[in-house]
Amino acid sequence: MTIEHVNKIFQTEMTDNEFARLSSFIFQEYGIKMPLQKKLLLQGRLRSRLKARNIDNFGDYIDFLFSNQGKQIELVNMIDVVTTNKTDFFREPDHFEFLYEHILTEKFAQQKPNEIFRVWSAGCSSGEEPYTIAITLCEFKALHPGFDYHIFATDISSRMLEFASQAVYPENKVAVIPLSLKKNYLLKNKNQTKKEVRIVAALRSKITFERHNLMEVEKFKHHDLDVIFCRNTLIYFERNTQLIVIGNLVNKLKPGGYLIIGHSESILKEGILPLERIKPTVYRKIYQNKQQRYEK
Repeated sequence: MTIEHVNKIFQTEMTDNEFARLSSFIFQEYGIKMPLQKKLLLQGRLRSRLKARNIDNFGDYIDFLFSNQGKQIELVNMIDVVTTNKTDFFREPDHFEFLYEHILTEKFAQQKPNEIFRVWSAGCSSGEEPYTIAITLCEFKALHPGFDYHIFATDISSRMLEFASQAVYPENKVAVIPLSLKKNYLLKNKNQTKKEVRIVAALRSKITFERHNLMEVEKFKHHDLDVIFCRNTLIYFERNTQLIVIGNLVNKLKPGGYLIIGHSESILKEGILPLERIKPTVYRKIYQNKQQRYEK
């Protein structure tokens, strides 16, 4: 690829019609809303994909993306660069305090012998959330013999899932983690010039990473979950899509299970969902007698 060709790619612009085609497809397939004001953002992020495919304009790229070959080999790459991935360890820490102090205490008291406490981190991005959940659960397990757990972590971005599964983070990303927890759950790189850490194998083994589209929650094979974290993901969906996604998430919870959403999010029309609000952003699936009234 010549310098002239690369320059041509980075000078080309996406038309409003091309943006409409692509944004409509992204919304229909993934539920992500993209108003016209995001055209420049989408244009900038996709230029790397034009370069990778040696395509010098957005119209040809979209045609390729919608072709049978493009859907097989390029669709995953497109959604990888389109999605926003912002997360941190112990983000919105009150959720993890509530998980430890209330949910785990309640569930452990009800737990049957050999029962596994199961959590879904939906929209896990680069992995900080599921690893924070794992640290919280492991701390509880240390004080409660017989307790065991597993975490399912999903995201639509294959690139983020690959990063998360490696469990390697720069030291500045883990600065928020208390020192006592760092000593138990983080390993420093033996090469001191690399300022990075890795999550210990004992935690990594408790998490299963899977690629999943939240628009297809019904296809998620796990069910009867104790807790679902779906935080700061619903904000990318329009309201009707949010309601559908939340309803499908609730169907994956066992009665009495908890749904935790982000502090910037809310659930409208709560009365039509089998949920009771425990505190802001924390909901519990109602028990069977109430659920039966909902299903009639």
